[in-house]
Amino acid sequence: MTEVKTKTREIPAAIILTPAAEQRIADLMAKAPEDVIGVKLSTPRRGCSGLAYSVDYVTEEVKFDEKIVTPGGVFYVDGPSVLYLIGSTMDWQEDDFTAGFVFNNPNSKGDCGCGESFTV
Repeated sequence: MTEVKTKTREIPAAIILTPAAEQRIADLMAKAPEDVIGVKLSTPRRGCSGLAYSVDYVTEEVKFDEKIVTPGGVFYVDGPSVLYLIGSTMDWQEDDFTAGFVFNNPNSKGDCGCGESFTV
C-alpha cells in the first residue's frame, strides 16, 4: 500500500488590502481603545442600492469572520459579507477634500448615485 501525501495550501484572503489600507489599519489600531482587537469590514443593508461598506473597531472574534493579519493589526471581514467581497481590493485614498477607504469590488453590479451603497 502506498502512502498518500496530503498537500496543504494557503487559502488566499477574500479581500486584498493595499499598502495604504494596511497603513490606515495600523494608524487606527495605534489610537484604538484598549479593548479593541482589530478592525472589521462588513456590508450592512443600507442606502438605495442595498449594501454599504462599513469599517469599525471590533472587540471580539466572531466564529465565521475572515481574519487577515496585517503588519499593523488584525483585519476582519464579516462572515456573511465574505460572499459579496471575494476578489475585492480595499485601498485608502486621501486628497485635499476627502479621505476614506475605496473598494474595487468585482461582485458589484452597480452603485447608487450618491456612492453610499452598491448592489450585487
